[in-house]
Amino acid sequence: MSRIYFRCVPYDKESLTLALESGVDGVIVPAEHAAQAATLSRCQVWADEETPLVSLAAKADEEEALSRMRAGERVVLASGWEVIPVENLLAQSDQVLAEAASLEQARLAAGILERGVAGIVVPVTAVSDIKAIVAQCKLSQGEEPLVAARVTRVEPVGLGHRVCADTLSLLRRGQGMLVGNASAFTFLVHAETEHNEYVASRPFRVNAGAVHAYVRLPHDRTTYLGELRAGQEVLIVAADGSTGVATLGRVKIEVRPMLLIEAEVMGKAGPVRGAVFLQNAETIRLVTPQGDPVSVVALQPGDEVLCRVDDAAGGAGRHFGMRVAEDIREV
Repeated sequence: MSRIYFRCVPYDKESLTLALESGVDGVIVPAEHAAQAATLSRCQVWADEETPLVSLAAKADEEEALSRMRAGERVVLASGWEVIPVENLLAQSDQVLAEAASLEQARLAAGILERGVAGIVVPVTAVSDIKAIVAQCKLSQGEEPLVAARVTRVEPVGLGHRVCADTLSLLRRGQGMLVGNASAFTFLVHAETEHNEYVASRPFRVNAGAVHAYVRLPHDRTTYLGELRAGQEVLIVAADGSTGVATLGRVKIEVRPMLLIEAEVMGKAGPVRGAVFLQNAETIRLVTPQGDPVSVVALQPGDEVLCRVDDAAGGAGRHFGMRVAEDIREV
């Protein structure tokens, strides 16, 4: 995921404040304004004089830029760069910074070689796009391939420790987190956005399931729900597969009555089955293929819910949260 920097040259405090409030990772300002900029937010502040723009007009420019990066110099590829030279630099350095004067250029820079440049530098002339650039190039994690899985079993299983993941963000209808008994088969557990007559909605919360369950994180990683901590980034997924990132503000673990929910999808070699343990309460919901939240209390065998199912041939196992290609079975 590319970091986002705002190049506020010439210096303009209003534009700088907007960029900081939008969530940029750092700012580039004239050296004479660096101290003032540092008082506005705790983020990286670079002097413009020490972060020069370089153009890639010829192969020699590419070679010079690489040499300067390897020497530890911080340089920014000026707007107007083409993809192939940037690919060449990315193949040899993880310190590539590229200027993007529009949302379209920023998207392109964030997707080169499927990992993007280390940093996208947005000039002050593109300040009107800064919120959209941050949202799509920093917060978005692409799309998660969701499929309809048929529920085969819903059964109370007694007490267990369940995890509420409270985020710093207000989630909306259709959004939640991917949780499951196996990392290769996760269920879209809906945020507590819905009202009922007994409990107020808590749209910042996902009552995510039992402590042992896997939860998907940004950058194709997983962890156990019981290992989540305040300040950690988690992956938020919508019913249409779109994603974003939220930061945890609190993790709440309590003993509650639990339900075992099992489901299956038809794979190339036959049925693929998965399970999840969720609190046995009306406010806990999964998501239908139509994008509607459905209470786990109302679920019946034959109902369909949205899940993410890995292709076992593509490396469905996990080791310390990272995908590995080996024969790992979780039931």
